[in-house]
Amino acid sequence: MFIDTHCHLDMILLFPQQERVLDDKDLPAIGEIITRAQKQQVATIINVGCNIISSYNSLFLAQKFTNVFATVGLHPTECNVGWQKEFAELKELIAKSSQSKLVAIGEIGLDYYHKPYNSQMQKDALMAQIELALSLDLPVSLHVREAGDDILKLIEPYRKNNLRGVMHCFQQSASFAKTATDWGFYLGVDGPIDYPKNQGLRDIFKNVGLQHLILETDAPFLPPQAFRGKPNEPAYVPYIAQALAEIFATSPGVIADVTTQNAEQLFKIANFNHEGNL
Repeated sequence: MFIDTHCHLDMILLFPQQERVLDDKDLPAIGEIITRAQKQQVATIINVGCNIISSYNSLFLAQKFTNVFATVGLHPTECNVGWQKEFAELKELIAKSSQSKLVAIGEIGLDYYHKPYNSQMQKDALMAQIELALSLDLPVSLHVREAGDDILKLIEPYRKNNLRGVMHCFQQSASFAKTATDWGFYLGVDGPIDYPKNQGLRDIFKNVGLQHLILETDAPFLPPQAFRGKPNEPAYVPYIAQALAEIFATSPGVIADVTTQNAEQLFKIANFNHEGNL
């Protein structure tokens, strides 16, 4: 069985439309996405929040579906003037949810690719959310884009607090991978692992070792090569596993076993009550 550790079910449903708050009428369509994943042995989905609306949706879906768990957070591209107000709203959202099936704070991080950006606001928001994660004894899901040096500098002081987490959709350097895994972070492996141009990335993952990897889709984004140009889904996790199986000269079953164990260790899913309807 596989775990999709980073997915946006609400965005899959609405893609490519504008986001909105989900309600009960959306559940059958979400259920179809989940069922397709289950048929491909994707037993668990972690749905990820990027702002207040998607964080609300993440918690909502976790309450409605047994095999869906939630993260909440403010994506770095959402951390502009007024982020403190949204952060206060995020903490209220967590308090109202009683932390039910909340397994991480994320997607948070630094993004210097999308311009214009304010690096100091992003750093301030990231530190606030890391401290929130530590206060709740939760891991973090870190988005890193063209900001590798800064994010390592920022998170290093938190090592003394046993900060744990995943470098989401890892596409950094070999030296970054070594530092992150030496510090106990996992690397998220997504659809681009099987893109023809990404041999360097495949080499990094092989060098790092399977014990430091977890599987993600980032759906509806970053589909595997076979689905380029189409919305991604949790059902496509086996394509990522197959690519890793080829890298490590093993079977997809071994990939499933090891990455699922890694994900369960990081997110401590077994510690949460499996509430929901499906």
